[in-house]
Amino acid sequence: NAMISLFNINNHCVDTSNFSNLLHDQNVTDLENTLKKYVGAKYACSISSATNAIFLSLLEKRTTINIPSIIPPVVLNAIHTSGNKINFVDNVDWVGNSYVLHDFGDYKVVDSAQKLEKNQFKKECNPQDLMFFSFYPTKPLGGSDGGLIVSDDPDKIEWFRQAVLNGMSYASDNWDRSIIFPGYKMYLNSIQAEIVAKNFKVFEDKMESLERIASAYNNQLGYNNTSRHLYRIKVSDNNRFIYKMKEQGIICGKHYEAMHLHKVYAGDNYFDCPRSEQVELTTVSLPMNERLTDDQIEYIISRVKKINKGVL
Repeated sequence: NAMISLFNINNHCVDTSNFSNLLHDQNVTDLENTLKKYVGAKYACSISSATNAIFLSLLEKRTTINIPSIIPPVVLNAIHTSGNKINFVDNVDWVGNSYVLHDFGDYKVVDSAQKLEKNQFKKECNPQDLMFFSFYPTKPLGGSDGGLIVSDDPDKIEWFRQAVLNGMSYASDNWDRSIIFPGYKMYLNSIQAEIVAKNFKVFEDKMESLERIASAYNNQLGYNNTSRHLYRIKVSDNNRFIYKMKEQGIICGKHYEAMHLHKVYAGDNYFDCPRSEQVELTTVSLPMNERLTDDQIEYIISRVKKINKGVL
């Protein structure tokens, strides 16, 4: 039997002859317009990755960012390379949801790489705030990487549009652009946009399926998990649990390591994050794969119960 995967990655064919130069065809603009409307924001700028959205949103701010220790390392890389310092905090509850990356006082930056919901910007943000989403393949709305930054502040989004396009003013004709400042090659290309757009057509169906899976897990395993990206449970030893589940044909995951223990990011500083240190060893993610059948869901639940009881 085939292994039960942690996530589902859709298979798409993209006809590149539809695109002029693969960079800024109408489908990129169409995607921005569709998604900004979906999350309830006035303006949007697509970008090559959510990591780059973090980088640009914190660029040269020269401040200290309070960041959960249980975090993907790419977030820390972007904080560091954009010229800021890291202060680890013991927040283990953000995983699978959105969180405030930084509050500058007059506006905040919300990292929603692991969550995408209708009218989310309106619900969670003020008009001047920035919120960004990820199109990394395993994320709720996956693609071949990429991301989206939204706001109701036109000036902020205009700066991002210039920054991702090599520091140039945007115009549909290449030759009508002018150089504003030394920028970055961080725009979303047409192929990336096409795959995201195809996945968005089935996004609501996917969310319904993940809702069904999470409800079954919650009912059978005694949790009240609300994330539609990751379903995390507590075990005594996650390495052993992942190995045992793989023996049963089920792929599970770890989200994430306690990064305050890595000298690369912490240096010689000590950070008191006991919950993070515990979660690193005892938390595991079960398959959140919209293609799971009812039988497969029941099989996963039965294996979890048996491994936790020490039967397997």
